[in-house]
Amino acid sequence: ISALVSGNPAKLAQVGDAYGVPPDARYSYQDFDKIAADDRTQAVYVILPTAFHADFTIRAFAARKHVLCEKPMALSSAECTAMIAAGRRANRKLMIAYRSHFEPYNVEAMRLMRERAVGDIRLIRSEQSYRAGPTTPAQNWRMSRALAGGGPLEDFGIYGLQSALYLTGEMPESLSATTFQPKGDPRFTEIFAHVASQWRFPSGAVAHLATSYDSAGANFAHVRGTSGALIMDPATSYAGQKMRIEGQNARDLTPGDPNTQFAGQLDHFANAIRDDTPILTGGEMGLRDLRLIEAIYASARTGQTVKLMPDGRMRG
Repeated sequence: ISALVSGNPAKLAQVGDAYGVPPDARYSYQDFDKIAADDRTQAVYVILPTAFHADFTIRAFAARKHVLCEKPMALSSAECTAMIAAGRRANRKLMIAYRSHFEPYNVEAMRLMRERAVGDIRLIRSEQSYRAGPTTPAQNWRMSRALAGGGPLEDFGIYGLQSALYLTGEMPESLSATTFQPKGDPRFTEIFAHVASQWRFPSGAVAHLATSYDSAGANFAHVRGTSGALIMDPATSYAGQKMRIEGQNARDLTPGDPNTQFAGQLDHFANAIRDDTPILTGGEMGLRDLRLIEAIYASARTGQTVKLMPDGRMRG
């Protein structure tokens, strides 16, 4: 860590001292742009509430820094497009922090599906849920529509959205969705408690995705094919992943240590900057996912199936 940025002076001093960051490399949100003159820093990791991702990413590019931005990339596909354009103007790299692409179990699952380990994929089921404790939008930014978007889909459910894409290797051609916002619950005055969607892929495969801030914990991905099944439960946790192939050659798989996913993500980012190589989880992937999220909300709002273009944009 060569520089720190925070809106909390006490936290800035505490973390800066802990990591040995010099006082002159500690910035507030207000003077963040001064980082342009700090040659000790080549890249910025944006870990703010989602509403600030676009602003600080674009400002980091203006300061000629590379950017690793937390997921979801932004609140809208329009913001994503602006972020990508800013990175291109600055000739700097943009990476979205999709850690599962660097986690051994999910990497192995992608390989197995490419090699048709379960035959032709027919069905994917994925759920990411937990029950949030008592809170309000004023107390927890994830419950604020202005700061976080529609709710669990952007935060926790994006892991299921991602897994449906990287396990099938396809983009959906259509989807339908529903949302639920309970009345009288102070947690959900602004956001949805549950979001569910059903996707159809060009191959004929179907995905059922669900996510919730108000149900017992779940984090799984199941793939059922013509000759077997892949069971991941938990699928995209920080640690503790489990994976099994069911069918004629049933077996449990232990491809590596899930704890390496964060190091793998940061190594990939650093190597791409140093070697000027492509980013695996770049801005275009984040934009694609925001387009799909927008399509999910559009379907839930209208009650209609939404047809999609190959890049995730809605048709018509």
